[in-house]
Amino acid sequence: MKAKVNAEAEPLINKMSGAEIFIEALKRENVEVLFGYPGGAVLPIYDALYRNPIRHILARHEQGAIHAAEGYARVTGKPGVVIATSGPGATNLVTGITDAMMDSLPLVVFTGQVATNVIGSDAFQEADVIGVTMPITKHNYQVRDLNELPRIVKEAFHIATTGRPGPVLIDIPKDVSTVGVVPSFDTKVDLPGYQPTLVPNILQIKKLADVISEAKQPIILAGAGVLHAKASEELLALAEKLEIPVVNTLLGLGSFPANHSLFLGMGGMHGTYTANMAMYECDLLINFGARFDDRLTGKLSDFAPSATVAHIDIDPAEIGKNIETQIPIVGDAKEALTRLIAECNNPPEAGEWRNHLKQYQQEFPLWSSDDEEGISPQRLIEMVHKHTSGKAIVSTDVGQHQMWAAQYYGFTEPNRWITSGGLGTMGFGFPAAIGAQLADPDATVVSIVGDAGFQMTLQELALLTELNLPVKVVILNNFALGMVRQWQEKFFEERYSESLMPVQPDFVKLAESYGIRGFRADTEEEANRILKETLNDRSPVVIDFRIKPKEKVFPMIAPGKGLHEMIGVRP
Repeated sequence: MKAKVNAEAEPLINKMSGAEIFIEALKRENVEVLFGYPGGAVLPIYDALYRNPIRHILARHEQGAIHAAEGYARVTGKPGVVIATSGPGATNLVTGITDAMMDSLPLVVFTGQVATNVIGSDAFQEADVIGVTMPITKHNYQVRDLNELPRIVKEAFHIATTGRPGPVLIDIPKDVSTVGVVPSFDTKVDLPGYQPTLVPNILQIKKLADVISEAKQPIILAGAGVLHAKASEELLALAEKLEIPVVNTLLGLGSFPANHSLFLGMGGMHGTYTANMAMYECDLLINFGARFDDRLTGKLSDFAPSATVAHIDIDPAEIGKNIETQIPIVGDAKEALTRLIAECNNPPEAGEWRNHLKQYQQEFPLWSSDDEEGISPQRLIEMVHKHTSGKAIVSTDVGQHQMWAAQYYGFTEPNRWITSGGLGTMGFGFPAAIGAQLADPDATVVSIVGDAGFQMTLQELALLTELNLPVKVVILNNFALGMVRQWQEKFFEERYSESLMPVQPDFVKLAESYGIRGFRADTEEEANRILKETLNDRSPVVIDFRIKPKEKVFPMIAPGKGLHEMIGVRP
């Protein structure tokens, strides 16, 4: 099927190619940065980009491009925009698209496609990207009629950024980008089947307010939905007005200040003892914007077993999906919090409960061992916090280093924490830090990574030199897949099957080969000195920290166990 054009004859000067329409549509969406990698199917678009510049970041791999776009989206709240060619270019984006879908990050992804007349013929670099990405996008399109491109682009940005954010993909066949039409950009978004509920039902809000006033052991669980709704101030106001303790999910960190007296820490598999026991013992759990992921809940029958559960979420599909909910409220977290603050005039009598939880905090603090040579990873994170005054944007991969950063950095502001939660993507952290630095050029951006995950996307070091980005790469090096090793030690009788990595590059020389300063630290004294010297200047750096190789992340909830069955709560 050939791409359609306007039937009416128009003066040639008024026509625009599909590629030119694409660029103009991006400009009309105020796109400032485009992350991508060229190839045959998108060469017409790149030619138009050459003549009508939007800032383009040439990643060294498509996965690097899309993770950078995720970091950009996390910090700005704006959609990250990505372009890749057909076939392998498109399929190399799949991990990042899935990651964004799981963690509700707004992305608009453009992929090239073979010409319309050969789609379905197994043409060179053809892949059914629509079929591949249907389960992992909020919506996807393939443009067959060039006249529809302006409308499709406008709809894609609207869908990606409204309701529960997520990735939207647009597949553009090569001939669609080369033919010419007289475009119309005067289009309005009209999606009758897509009408996210923003304003919650006031009767449900009143019902929750009444239940709160009667609670004796209430807690607030705050997830990433609070951050997406820009509702951190309202969350703080509600918690302080009612004096209700707050637990964060992994992705909700920063939505409530970690140094606040009502903060109990992160909950879940590697959450604090106090946070997990609070969720286990509470009589009222008020969930703002968390999806009750299995890593948070543990054994479902032991999650808040005696509690009335209120779940406030913009996505109605999440309410009641995993945890039975007595007070469901569909709506935007900011709208719900604002109305709840107005309705709640009778704080619960929960002083005894708060004192009980403070006792837990005193008896069961986070701890680290001193029975092994090397740098304590926990103290290393505390050093990073100290030398950045707790104000850095921190990105991570997934694994032990991620959990130590979540436990020990102590985020006091929103949108300073960038991590892969739902999908748990190795290789995410470093390119995400690049996107974050582009989003906030004046910020101190620290990419805390493991030695294994860093090796998956380390080629993006080239961008630090090329773009003069002062990203700080902090490698927690234990010569292993640390979390895999921990599980093998605890649950597989120390059979370390393919989890040890004795051969790895010299990270100092690797950094220097890209024109970046590199350091190595073997002791905590060296670590402190190097961090003090490097974290607050405006140049990139890679630091190889040799941490205790057998150190584990505690507390820990074993698979199939409840919140109250943590191991490693004491030395």
